[in-house]
Amino acid sequence: MTKQVKQIDRVVIRFAGDSGDGMQLTGDRFTSETATFGNDLSTLPNFPAEIRAPAGTLPGVSSFQLHFADHDILTPGDAPSVLVAMNPAALKANIRDLPRGAEIIVNTDEFTKRAMAKVGYATNPLEDGSLDAYNIHAVPLTTLTVDALADFAISKKDAERAKNMFALGLLSWLYHRPTESTITFLQKKFAKLPVIADANVAAFKAGWNFGETTEDFAVSYEIAPAKLPSGTYRNITGNLALSYGLVAAGQRAELPIYLGSYPITPASDILHELAKHKNFNVRTFQAEDEIAGIGAALGAAFGGALAVTTTSGPGVALKSEAIGLAVSLELPLVIVDVQRGGPSTGLPTKTEQSDLLQAMFGRNGEAPVPIVAPRTAGDCFDAAIEGARIALKYRTPVFVLSDGYLANGSEPWRIPAVDDLPDLRVEFATEPNQEMEDGTKVFWPYKRDPETLARPWAVPGTAGLEHRIGGIEKADGIGSISYDPANHDFMVRTRQAKVDGIAKDIEPLAVDDPTGDAKVLVVGWGSTYGPIAAGVRRVRAAGGKVAQAHFRHLNPFPANTAEVLKKYDKVIVPEMNLGQLALLLRGKYLVDAIAYNQVRGLPFKAEELAHVIQEVIESV
Repeated sequence: MTKQVKQIDRVVIRFAGDSGDGMQLTGDRFTSETATFGNDLSTLPNFPAEIRAPAGTLPGVSSFQLHFADHDILTPGDAPSVLVAMNPAALKANIRDLPRGAEIIVNTDEFTKRAMAKVGYATNPLEDGSLDAYNIHAVPLTTLTVDALADFAISKKDAERAKNMFALGLLSWLYHRPTESTITFLQKKFAKLPVIADANVAAFKAGWNFGETTEDFAVSYEIAPAKLPSGTYRNITGNLALSYGLVAAGQRAELPIYLGSYPITPASDILHELAKHKNFNVRTFQAEDEIAGIGAALGAAFGGALAVTTTSGPGVALKSEAIGLAVSLELPLVIVDVQRGGPSTGLPTKTEQSDLLQAMFGRNGEAPVPIVAPRTAGDCFDAAIEGARIALKYRTPVFVLSDGYLANGSEPWRIPAVDDLPDLRVEFATEPNQEMEDGTKVFWPYKRDPETLARPWAVPGTAGLEHRIGGIEKADGIGSISYDPANHDFMVRTRQAKVDGIAKDIEPLAVDDPTGDAKVLVVGWGSTYGPIAAGVRRVRAAGGKVAQAHFRHLNPFPANTAEVLKKYDKVIVPEMNLGQLALLLRGKYLVDAIAYNQVRGLPFKAEELAHVIQEVIESV
């Protein structure tokens, strides 16, 4: 029998199961094949903070959502149209997110009385009619996998572990995904265990063949490649893109990269990745704690390296004094904060935008630090380079504010040409820069560039350029310790003026307002870009007029910010916090910003924002 092939333009798939079921690996492989095929895509991994939460429980459910399409998309999707549920817990944890008519592929082998009772099912939901609103595909995934691997010299437990590859094969058949790279991946991953490699490949192929032969799946689906701008693409996560951006910045600056870091979710992957790139003159130091990590990085900056430290919100709290020291020393330092849910330990594997005010003000004294925020996973590459550019040019620490959604999510990324990247080379001080009244020449470590107000950068050991550093206030120009009140006032104002002056050196705030007569502006920053843009699209498609602007630079704000904000009757600011950007905009520009906030550990849904925008439009 020839099965029907249906053309569709997009689909949202969610794989869900126990933390030990390999859902993240399954999602990663499906994403890789989808990227190879040429679809536009966006992903949302979602997993517990525990290394292994109790099996079969709701807290232990791990999921991976993938939205792919034949056109430009902006989010991982509001709701899955297909759910692959490996056990009762996965079904119960995710069923509320599914629209009526969604497809559910469920592993019936796991629906035992004990497993169902563990998550509160009094009766079997596959049999009691409670799922009649959905299209259920009841598949004994575990049994089919074990049967397919009966001839392999492996234990039943090892055979059962391959059920995620069976599910991956089935979904690969259902959506006409390529298979070659997954087979190659499995062979490489288990190269030291050939029988395990062969078993996983066999399970993957068995899943594909099951889809081809079973009568339960009469239709398969094709989604054509997206028409993206020409170039060479690869699938990339935010943490990987940020790592590559730092490497590229070092190459364009012709400086060694030094990363001083302490592992912390969700930033640790940056440390892992940079450790692989010693060939690009990258040195990584895994310190004993957060304070040691930034201390070592600051020492490397003093020594002439492009210094980086990576962390999340709890680590920023520990690093705050050293960040203040970097402000005082006026040395270049890139501080990567991959934000997560808080306060304290909070939600380590969930996303949030709640560190903005911490980055702005979370230090003693007047200690201004520039802030750059990427908007997508791929944009983390450019944000890292921009953070490095500002740090090097203005001799200042710079925050790059990513978050867990960007860090772990992925999208197609067009690899840039190296020549298109900015030239970040700097000139180190090599000789005295100040002539005294008696004609002698000396080195003043705080004599400033009149345009940028940056001080000279002198590599230790350069003859004649010896100078004192430390956290106590410096005398203007000469750099010696000073307790003079007027000098302190001057130095505080000068450091602030240096950061404020960066506004002249960044792009103006761009506004997307197709009709030019919208009365409502939606403003965001960081990872809210995708959901906001998707929500704006929906409003415009329904005939509404709305403008959109998105901040990359949050300190200083672009020079035209006041002009943009005052052009509109209403300004909406959606954030994954309780209104931090809205507070800053209200305080600085006296605009009556409408804050729309959530702190659920998940990104906004486009439909949710579209509804909010439409309500504000109707109120004008």
